[in-house]
Amino acid sequence: MWRLKSYLKPYWVSSLLAPLFMVLEVWMDLLQPMLMASIINDGIVNRDLTHIQHTGLIMIGVALIGVIGGIGCSIFSSIASQNFGRDLRNNLFEKVQTFSFRNLDQLETGSLITRLTNDVMQMQTFVQMIMRAFIRSPLLFVGSFIMAFSISPRLTLILAVATPLLFIVLVILIRKSFPLFTKVQSKLDGVNSVLQENLSGIRVVKAFVRANYEGKRFGTANEEYTGVAIKAARLMAINMPMMTLILNVSVVAVLWYGGGLTQGGSLSTGDLIAFINYVTQLLFSMLMISSLLPFVSRAKVSAARINEVLDTLTEITDPIQGDSNKKEALITNGYIQFKNVSFAYDRAQAELVLHNISFHAESGQTLAILGATGSGKSSLISLIPRLYDTTSGSILIDGINIKDISLDYLRSHIGMVMQQSILFTGTIRDNISYGKSDANQEEIEAAAIAAEAHDFIQQMPDGYDTILGQQGVNLSGGQKQRISIARALLLRPVILILDDSTSAVDLGTESRIQKSLRELMNNTTNIIIAQRISSVIDADHIIILDDNGTIAGEGTHDELLQNSSIYQDIYRSQWKEEDTHVPVN
Repeated sequence: MWRLKSYLKPYWVSSLLAPLFMVLEVWMDLLQPMLMASIINDGIVNRDLTHIQHTGLIMIGVALIGVIGGIGCSIFSSIASQNFGRDLRNNLFEKVQTFSFRNLDQLETGSLITRLTNDVMQMQTFVQMIMRAFIRSPLLFVGSFIMAFSISPRLTLILAVATPLLFIVLVILIRKSFPLFTKVQSKLDGVNSVLQENLSGIRVVKAFVRANYEGKRFGTANEEYTGVAIKAARLMAINMPMMTLILNVSVVAVLWYGGGLTQGGSLSTGDLIAFINYVTQLLFSMLMISSLLPFVSRAKVSAARINEVLDTLTEITDPIQGDSNKKEALITNGYIQFKNVSFAYDRAQAELVLHNISFHAESGQTLAILGATGSGKSSLISLIPRLYDTTSGSILIDGINIKDISLDYLRSHIGMVMQQSILFTGTIRDNISYGKSDANQEEIEAAAIAAEAHDFIQQMPDGYDTILGQQGVNLSGGQKQRISIARALLLRPVILILDDSTSAVDLGTESRIQKSLRELMNNTTNIIIAQRISSVIDADHIIILDDNGTIAGEGTHDELLQNSSIYQDIYRSQWKEEDTHVPVN
């Protein structure tokens, strides 16, 4: 946990003032029993009303100062802890942005959400408690012990027996609770993951009438979480009764033994009452520490989970090179080369998605990639902007290995429309200009026109200022795809990658989009992944991937019709009316 203390350094003033104000509050609390003893011994016993009034006013003043100390501690501890939580969340979010897709595959989205919200909140609460309860309780414990000892060393022997018992109970509970709270956070990850999947795919759930199934799946995850949480709570439930028992027994022992001392004249009544107050404060401080035990255990677990994210080595990093600007200036043509590229999602496993892929795409050409579902098409194009890194082999752009190019530069020169159209809450204009925030209206409209999106945007209530719901919920699938294409076109990239990005539009619209691409992006290297022959028939080069992730054929449309049985089968399945014209070897 202490590794995260660096996030408090910018707020060291508040972090220092909060404990100081708490010291003031505790000091005032420790004075009250002595003042009360003075009222009893010197005021009530001697019937001195003036002393009672004077001391009473002092007690009120001491209480007011204590209130100031408590309020000051609350204010400054809140400032420090809230800023600590904000900075930690920001740092975690920035760290996640650097992760490769493989890193994100390993740290599931549901788990990351829990770590950035619940775990950070646990640490934020813990930090605030360190400056308040964890300062107050030890100070009150030590101060009460000293004051009690100064009143009666013999009575303090009772505390010498009670205090070790309290510590033993605390240690046992801490050791047993930590593994349980680790499981609690893990099960909470599971609940969040199921919930996120359900909400993201709610339309599919409803379409396939799987609400009952999803309800059972969520119920299972929720029951597992609840079971572990109850087990942890049950253990913590032992804490309070045990502490209260020791407290009450100690107070009874003080009254029994102290009463005898008072009756024998060796201890005044006021001092006995003060001693009991100090014993109560001391034991209640221990009780307070024990009540904070769940927060300590949870914070320890949360800190470990947060540090796991911060310690995760980002698989894809920028190259360290002195002449990077010189190399970047040469990347202008978009000539792509794959040299014996192989790829696996999990480096620890031998199962490869792509096997020894080698090809090249000339500058300004259109390269099409066909293949069955699961053949590795999307994986292949994800390697170009280094969303994943190759397992073996190399990828070059204009003769330079992409691992020698800075990530920001590389990705800013590649326009990519992914298979799933991702839009963000905001206006249509914001979504189209997402990669180029300084684009003017003319540039935005030009990109929208090329993507066949301008007409339907103009028909919307507020045109380009129309607010989109979460993930573009108020648009059709085809409309979302066209806005995604416009977003990529606005960049005027050196390389444009379209991953089955026109699957939701009709053939006529797709044809017009392709025509616009040829006119607008004639100097751009285009890579198209498609399922339809009509989408790739005019491509300069076509690559066919088989189910094993290897190249099963390549060439132009006419060449593949002559030489590739796989391509012939795809052609027949989509153009049945032309079966008689398909040459078969």
